[in-house]
Amino acid sequence: MEGGKIMKEWLEKNLLRLNVTSTMNRLEGFNRPGYSDKEMEAVQEFIHLADSLDMQVQRDKAGNILAVWNPGNSEKSSIAFISHLDTVTNGGGYDGVAGVLCGLGVIQYLKEKSWIPSRPVTVICAASEESSRFGVSTIGSKAMAGLLNPVLQNDLIHLKDSDGTTLEEAVRSQGLDWNNMNLAEQPLEAFHRVVELHIEQGTKIENARKDIGIVRGIACPLRLSFVFTGEAGHTGTTPMNKRKDALAASAPFIQTVAETAKKIESASGEEIVATASTIECEPNEMNVIPGKVTIGVDIRSVNDKRKQEAGDILRTSAIELAKNQNIHLEIETLVNNASVLLSPEVSVELQEASVKAGCQYHSMDSGAGHDIMNIAEKWQAGLVFIPCREGKSHVPEEYASLEDLYKGVQVLANYVMIQTGELKA
Repeated sequence: MEGGKIMKEWLEKNLLRLNVTSTMNRLEGFNRPGYSDKEMEAVQEFIHLADSLDMQVQRDKAGNILAVWNPGNSEKSSIAFISHLDTVTNGGGYDGVAGVLCGLGVIQYLKEKSWIPSRPVTVICAASEESSRFGVSTIGSKAMAGLLNPVLQNDLIHLKDSDGTTLEEAVRSQGLDWNNMNLAEQPLEAFHRVVELHIEQGTKIENARKDIGIVRGIACPLRLSFVFTGEAGHTGTTPMNKRKDALAASAPFIQTVAETAKKIESASGEEIVATASTIECEPNEMNVIPGKVTIGVDIRSVNDKRKQEAGDILRTSAIELAKNQNIHLEIETLVNNASVLLSPEVSVELQEASVKAGCQYHSMDSGAGHDIMNIAEKWQAGLVFIPCREGKSHVPEEYASLEDLYKGVQVLANYVMIQTGELKA
């Protein structure tokens, strides 16, 4: 019990340190945009903490920081943990930070046990995971996994944030060269296993009365744009029977989006969510009949067939609705990313590590994207969730308890011990 107390004190102290704050109770939350000086302040704390744990630290061409603990001077491929320190605007201090903190916590935990692993252990602080600044996520881990190819680099180079700063300019401000970002790709033999720990951002673990979530797959989105075009006109002078009100005509479609997901999930028994998450009404004036409405729909399921099924149903529904209302319709596919299935082998290994740590696990899927989805394209990868209070995330109220952070460290530490062959599963 005393060891647990000491470890929790370590976690509490360094949670504050990595968030560059004296208190986690901040009404404004945290603001560390990717490739910014604020992100780098937190990264510098990561580097100092890694140095204090006798880890060898290097920064790659994409701004990712790799801290390696190799007390046995092993030449084997590494067990790696990955997460990030950037945040959304007015975000919480646990999304990303929890994974970095627990990864370093594993080193502290094993050092206290005088454990010398037969493989190196690497903790990766990935650059610019959040999409809130430039509209593109997981830039650092994309580069690390070899996914930031020249075509994608060219597509992204001129993206701008709300202040007009381009992605290239932001990268350059942190001493990096956008043209060399792809050189951050790591060789296949660099990592034996890669695991990410993250707060759940939901309540499935809590609802299942479990300690830990072991993720099977990540539900990447199918995103569609539905543009309903009618005719604008004066609200006071255009007779009701002469109108082509795009908003009134398209309004039923919003409910159709939600009902479609419910019906597919009920019939298939597989999780799927669909959201009419954006709406643009033009001209959006009180005295003008809406002439054009654009509805953005986000559909997610680990089963890509279910996503496509929902998309097909919604396309058909929108076409029929527009025809019946005499409204013009245009449909565009904005994003159609295949969902990521994580390594079943790593999932089983993480389950074993959870049992060894005395933690009950809940097998589940993730509805949100994470760095590990890029890593899984190249290496055997897994994702562990710890609970977060009321499922709140990306807000100042975001919170994970020290007890749950400690359980996360124990699971990851047991995973290292199992993978290095010292602890028999």
